[in-house]
Amino acid sequence: MSGHDDWAPVVDLIERVVCDEDLLPSTVAAVRTMVREIGTLHPSDIAGHTRALLTAATRAVAARRGPTEAELSFVEELGVTRARQGVSVEAVLSAIHVAERQIWSRARELAAAAGVGPDRLLDARELYDDWAQAVRTRLIKAHRAAEADQKPRSGDRDAAIVRRLLEGGSAAALAAAEAGLPVSGGLWVLAARADGSGAAELAESLRACGRAVSALLEGMQFAVLGWSPVARPVGVEVPVGAAGPAEPEELPALRHLAVAALAAAESTGRRGVVHIAHVPVLAAVADRADLTRALLDRHRGAQAALGANAEPVALAVRAWLEADRDVNAAAARLFVHPNTVRNRVQRFAEVTGIDPYGTFGAVDAWWLCRAWLDGER
Repeated sequence: MSGHDDWAPVVDLIERVVCDEDLLPSTVAAVRTMVREIGTLHPSDIAGHTRALLTAATRAVAARRGPTEAELSFVEELGVTRARQGVSVEAVLSAIHVAERQIWSRARELAAAAGVGPDRLLDARELYDDWAQAVRTRLIKAHRAAEADQKPRSGDRDAAIVRRLLEGGSAAALAAAEAGLPVSGGLWVLAARADGSGAAELAESLRACGRAVSALLEGMQFAVLGWSPVARPVGVEVPVGAAGPAEPEELPALRHLAVAALAAAESTGRRGVVHIAHVPVLAAVADRADLTRALLDRHRGAQAALGANAEPVALAVRAWLEADRDVNAAAARLFVHPNTVRNRVQRFAEVTGIDPYGTFGAVDAWWLCRAWLDGER
């Protein structure tokens, strides 16, 4: 490598890449679209970890060094977090690979303007690859250790059965028989967050109902039932996603739908058991990062025109729509005057061209406001 002055253009290029306002949103959208396991996570979760990795990598390349212990500790935490969320290490590595392609593609676009030639850009990429290799090694090690810790012990019969059920196939049918679950009318899957009191409350409620098996897996409480939680409600106050009925072989699909229903319930503040059929639009919105990105791109000018008011306007429109266009209810939820809600809804319609009073316009308005607010987290 040459001296400090010869490396200065590379540092300038790195700063330009990091300061690119479009880089992080487009990278997150690409990751959610191309890696399905990652796409089920909350956008703010993906954005936060992507931002931290991008910052650490660019600092390392600018300083021409390998990863520090602090950076590797963060990578370990990421590996443990994804393992507990049930995201495979292959999916995590795929997501990092997608992000790398986005970042280096942008670096190549800006290289000439920053005075960085192909040879020097290759030097920077080689430095990054050395940094990334150490990061991947630590991430894989942490992820596998976390997975090993989560595997059920020999005496944890319920966890072993639930795991086999959710894997589907012929093993699920045998597990259902072992658990004594009636399958003639199909099986149901419930999902609740492990944080807070959700897991404990769901497990306690199911113990009183019978003909159900539940366990804590990958940081979530899952339950498989031999009866409908819709026809026979489960008494819980926390959000719980539900899907079913289906044959034992089809339980992996129900698991995905139950988690999607849970995320949809949480996004609108719903409590109790929420079946996926009650929130299909919300679940579909959360699962289509590509369409969310297209919607954001289409209304980027409107968001810029609103400036600092974009967030309060989005909050007002979203609250108003979720209150079935009841201005007073939305105002009470936001602790503002009803006229404030009216004015903000009107302002949103003016700058976006979306009619929130129409059926499809209301869906687009809610979706766009949700995306704006997710981007602020």
